Amino acid sequence: MHLEAPSAHAKAAAPVVSSGDYGSGALGSWQANNRVISSSAEVRHVVASDGVVLFGDSIAVQDGAALGRLLGQQLGTSFAQYSWAGQPTSAAVDEMAVWDREYGLPRRIVMAVGSNDIFDPPAFAAQVERALRIAGPQRSVVWVDVQVSRTDEPTVVQVADQRNSEWINLQLSQAASRHPNLRIVHWAEFLAARPERLHTDLRDGRHTTVPTGQNARNALILRAIRTS
Repeated sequence: MHLEAPSAHAKAAAPVVSSGDYGSGALGSWQANNRVISSSAEVRHVVASDGVVLFGDSIAVQDGAALGRLLGQQLGTSFAQYSWAGQPTSAAVDEMAVWDREYGLPRRIVMAVGSNDIFDPPAFAAQVERALRIAGPQRSVVWVDVQVSRTDEPTVVQVADQRNSEWINLQLSQAASRHPNLRIVHWAEFLAARPERLHTDLRDGRHTTVPTGQNARNALILRAIRTS
């Protein structure tokens, strides 16, 4: 397992310096950010034991290890992840394709990406379709939907973030209507059901609080895996 300094996942991307085409600004350079990447031996073990793999962004960098422990405790399953702070869905799907070629993929795949696609929402749908092509119809793809409204940005940007999050989630919902093996984890809806959760479960408008938000989000993912 490769892990770097936790401070690198404090922001989804570089600070917004312009509103960009969709009001949220532009995705900054993320390649030097914090990441957690399972070793080749770990991935091979997960595939051989039909465990669970996770492809995630900065939220998963923070919460992925706790999810792995939860899966082990509740389901007795092995776990591996490729989580990189700031990466867009396209980069996660690129690595998913690499893992498929090099190791194969287990029956259950968790995609915890999309938060960094608020900067270019129209690009998201094609990446969901690409991920589902790689997975194929016999695997379950559990995808966590998106809630971003960065509290350290101006109000106009926060509004754009929320609008773009909903745009991404709509595309995810549309994909689920076409693909029976795609199961959505309704994180955004969970937060909206009780507005105080936006403060108790999120620390900056996108990353989970620990342990409250982390536990809630991982519990939703566990529930989706159980029923997938």
